[in-house]
Amino acid sequence: MSGALRVRLASIPPELPFLDTLARRLVGRADLADCLVLLPTRRAARGLAEAFLRVADGRAMLLPRIAALGAVDEAPLVLAGMGGQALELAPAVAAAERLAVLSRMILAMDGRFGAPRTLDRAWPLAAELARLMDEAARAEVDLAAALPGAAGIGWARHWEVTLEFLGIVTRLWPAWLAEQGLMDAQVRARRLLDAQGASWEARPPSHPVIVAGTTGGIPAVARLLRVVARLEHGLVVLPGLDLALDEAAWSAVGQGTGGQGTGDAAGGEAHPQASLKALLALIGASRGDVEEWPGEPADVPAGRVELLRLALLPAPALSRWGAARALELAGMSAIEAADQQEEALAIAIRLRQAIELPGARAALVTPDRALAARVTAELLRFGIVANDSAGEPLGQTPAGVFLRLLAAAATEAAGPPLSPVPLLALLKHPLAAAGLSPAACRAQARALERRCLRGPAPTPGVDGLLAGGGDAGFLGRLGERLAPLLRLERRQVAPEALIAALLAAAEAMAESEEAGGAARLWGGEEGAALARHLGEAAAALAGLPDQRAGNLSGLLDALLEGASVRGRRALRGREGVRGEHPRVFIWGLLEARLQSVELVILGGLAEGIWPPATDPGPWLSRPMRRAVGLPSPEEAVGLAAHDWMMSACSAPLCVLSRALRRDGAPAVPSRLWTRLAALLSGREMTLPADPALGWARLLDRPAGVPQPVKPPRPCPPVALRPRSLSVTQVEKWIIDPYAIYARHVLRLRPLEELDMSVDAIEYGEVVHDGISRFLADWPTGALPADAAVRLEGCLGAALADRRLRPAIAAWWSPRLRRIADWVAGEEARRRRERPVRVLAAELRGAWALDGGAGPFVLTARADRIECHEDGTVSILDYKTGVIPTEDEVRAGHKPQLPLEAAMAEHGGFDGVAGVVGEYAYWKLTGGRMPGEARSPVKAEEVRDITRQAAERFVALVRSFDHPAQPYLSQPHAGRPPRFSDYAQLARVGEWAAATEAE
Repeated sequence: MSGALRVRLASIPPELPFLDTLARRLVGRADLADCLVLLPTRRAARGLAEAFLRVADGRAMLLPRIAALGAVDEAPLVLAGMGGQALELAPAVAAAERLAVLSRMILAMDGRFGAPRTLDRAWPLAAELARLMDEAARAEVDLAAALPGAAGIGWARHWEVTLEFLGIVTRLWPAWLAEQGLMDAQVRARRLLDAQGASWEARPPSHPVIVAGTTGGIPAVARLLRVVARLEHGLVVLPGLDLALDEAAWSAVGQGTGGQGTGDAAGGEAHPQASLKALLALIGASRGDVEEWPGEPADVPAGRVELLRLALLPAPALSRWGAARALELAGMSAIEAADQQEEALAIAIRLRQAIELPGARAALVTPDRALAARVTAELLRFGIVANDSAGEPLGQTPAGVFLRLLAAAATEAAGPPLSPVPLLALLKHPLAAAGLSPAACRAQARALERRCLRGPAPTPGVDGLLAGGGDAGFLGRLGERLAPLLRLERRQVAPEALIAALLAAAEAMAESEEAGGAARLWGGEEGAALARHLGEAAAALAGLPDQRAGNLSGLLDALLEGASVRGRRALRGREGVRGEHPRVFIWGLLEARLQSVELVILGGLAEGIWPPATDPGPWLSRPMRRAVGLPSPEEAVGLAAHDWMMSACSAPLCVLSRALRRDGAPAVPSRLWTRLAALLSGREMTLPADPALGWARLLDRPAGVPQPVKPPRPCPPVALRPRSLSVTQVEKWIIDPYAIYARHVLRLRPLEELDMSVDAIEYGEVVHDGISRFLADWPTGALPADAAVRLEGCLGAALADRRLRPAIAAWWSPRLRRIADWVAGEEARRRRERPVRVLAAELRGAWALDGGAGPFVLTARADRIECHEDGTVSILDYKTGVIPTEDEVRAGHKPQLPLEAAMAEHGGFDGVAGVVGEYAYWKLTGGRMPGEARSPVKAEEVRDITRQAAERFVALVRSFDHPAQPYLSQPHAGRPPRFSDYAQLARVGEWAAATEAE
């Protein structure tokens, strides 16, 4: 060290376990119990205490005072010796209160500058403003002074509008703080650090003060380190300062653009050493003033540090790649998974395999919370609950999910209250009981689903469910417990009253026969944390403008955003209850910085994830951030690169992991991964593939060679086969006999969809019903002069009877008007050209014929049959969709009208006699061409096609009356049915793919 500077600096190399090395270095001091050790985070502080236990090998000892700089306001030991300076500072504003006040200021803008008008939208925007203020506070930027001049002349107008909106931050918020006698928590923490530094500078402590593990990215922390480094008993221990980097490369660190826009991984501010170099400059020291602490021989291969240092050299020094000696890859491997799910499974398997060694610890380090959640889920299949430093989001805990489902089901969040889908999601949640046992509640929910929630949605509310056939007892119980929310309807309610109503309904719904609702909902660490968080939020909401009940769901999501619980979760399995595994960890970058394990997996190495995207944020552009004095986004890239290198060197075994596709799209590999791959490719080397990826691909693969299932060939006894079908089912019988077997032999009926849209089905029914009503009044003879108006009235009455949504009715009305005009004209033309003796609409009929195993009855309901005075018969069918082609009718693929003609000629329709000479389709869409009359075959061919259809049908009946005839699934290649309710039952997707491959 330089005596002139009188600074006391040390560095622990990245290949040594930081906390263990620090503990080993301190444990021999006689004044250990008097030492004050400051670390960046609470987790690092706990980790150092554990490291002392490991180093002492279980011996009793007095530990030093350990505190976290990140929680300086909660560490009275740190503030010792400051006198009354800490008490003179105003108290910090509570987080929930700050968001509530900012939301009130946003709502007061009443939509100006694009500000939202509802609390559920204002609250997330308030959180974004709070993040901007916290960033400015850490960077010691006075936004009130800097922002007004941030937008230069000629800049886009929307930036000026943004700055006007940010008047909340520059004027309104500081004024409110001054009025309340409060201050922002980040500002208070900064002043506490400065006060502590000033106190130590004025009255140097007699006890040792050691600050370890921080990179000094926050100016106030860096100033405190400057003071500590100059104390007689002070010491600053830096994490992984590169003392071996030559001066030319060192001088390039922190210079230039930091790789902005170039994809550079390690230039300028993006270099892993950039923050440490800036810290040394602030302290007034150089690398020569830093003592490198040796440590116990580590299991980390010695060449790994050199490998990663080479990979991350600044751009001016990349020419040294070629001169580097042999590269060391021992202990390193790579996972390149096909997608995020495969990556998560491979990581979980690798973590599981690592802890097979006694005492071995394994950790996933990733900034990707989605990947962490996937790995957590995959570890559960091995009975492992990972120790996740980020905890579990409150909104995803069982109680949090229950509250969100309740808010969605009982308010107008995404539809009318008690809509089928959100209602069932609520009732099938494990916490739902409604005064019954949870199992009984789920049984009632399934019964309610079958009775009235499948198909078209019932009328909203409990009364609608009763009218739809729901059990009165259960629905009464449900309505009573949901009353606090249901009674709000469309009223404007104070937001704290909304939360109170939600909690009252939640406790009532969670009550069971065995336990009260409050005990079930708020029990355990997760429930207690949720109750505490919502209690603080509800208190902060007091005084905010009234909100609609329909905004409750969005407001709840906003209140829970970012909140988490770090309790010790448990896994319930066959072997009882197991807590978090003591040797499997999931860490974020900050939590992992000083930790060490036997296996580390660096996951989610995709650009924009690790390192993070260099996004200037939603409020200010890059030039504006520079003008204001906020940190460059590239600083975060440099810190991420430093964390990557520290983590990669912290364990004997290191696995780098990435997914080739993310969210269905190709993923760009991290610039860190790309740098390392480029260095290795120059030596014709690659990272070895980790075996975990192969294990993952084998895990769910069945043993042996998979054999695709064969197409089904059911041959039920003839006595069980159907003896009656309708003409519309005959087409299905021809192209998919298995569907007839499933429906009529197995008697399986497909469940209707939840909240089913009936628009297309109802449209066809309205057209049929309206025309039938009109023809009932004028079956024969000339039409009245206002026939189109009368027909439109009949169609309108049929539409009104169905009580469809107003928007759908308004959409269809003009179409029905055009259909009425066309049908009236076509009807008048037909009656003039061929007088009708009998006209029957929606006529039912049956034709009994002799099959091989007895009589078989063909039934039909004909849309329209005309008996003309010349003795011929016409059969017409109304279509609002696709009509059959001539080829389909000729080939017998669309046999409906030919079979109806055969029925008519065999006396199957009462009152209809004669030879069928025409069958036609009326395509009625109401569009640009409202209608079209089309005859699929010529009149002279009708009799032959009718005869052929009858013969084919008789042959079909007799073939299936043979016991050996199977009901095949989709037997005609190239002619699959348009819709099939039983394709999954027949496993078509399995055997059809195998057939195509052959």
